[in-house]
Amino acid sequence: MALFSKEPEKSPRPGTVTNSLTAPSTSTLPPVTPASTLSPEPAPRPVVSPAGSAYLDRGSKISGKLSFEGPARIDGEIDGEINAKDSLTIGESATVTAQIHAASVSVAGKISGDIIATKRIEIRPGAKVNGNISAPVIAIQEGAMFEGHCSMQSEGARDDRKVTVFPKEERLAQAAGGQKQA
Repeated sequence: MALFSKEPEKSPRPGTVTNSLTAPSTSTLPPVTPASTLSPEPAPRPVVSPAGSAYLDRGSKISGKLSFEGPARIDGEIDGEINAKDSLTIGESATVTAQIHAASVSVAGKISGDIIATKRIEIRPGAKVNGNISAPVIAIQEGAMFEGHCSMQSEGARDDRKVTVFPKEERLAQAAGGQKQA
């Protein structure tokens, strides 16, 4: 049996295929070893991610500023700043020490730093967040750890809000004047 031949291969019956493990071979290639006798190798772990998304797996260690255009998932260690225009998922094995700005953030790992989201922040069971969070929608599930301040206003509402602080003497005078009129 030739590997590359212009003549069609002749098999005992039309439409049947010969098995190279049992049929006699005239080729110079070594015989094929059945897969059952090979030493088992660990199968590569498939990375399933939608097109256009970013993924930083376990063992990744990055220090600096990260920017993501599409959805992103982090399972490694990050130290710095993260900006994402789309959703950001912090996996269970992730350790992040960073300021995070994203459209939506889902946390299952550990974060030290402030999180600002324009749509939603979700802190899942087993997650640990130490820092301030701000988003219009915030979900902290049972079993999650959160230590910090929480603000549930949209970013635009925060910018529009004006706060006037009067000196202590003026506040006391206004409070006293308000009580006299009552």
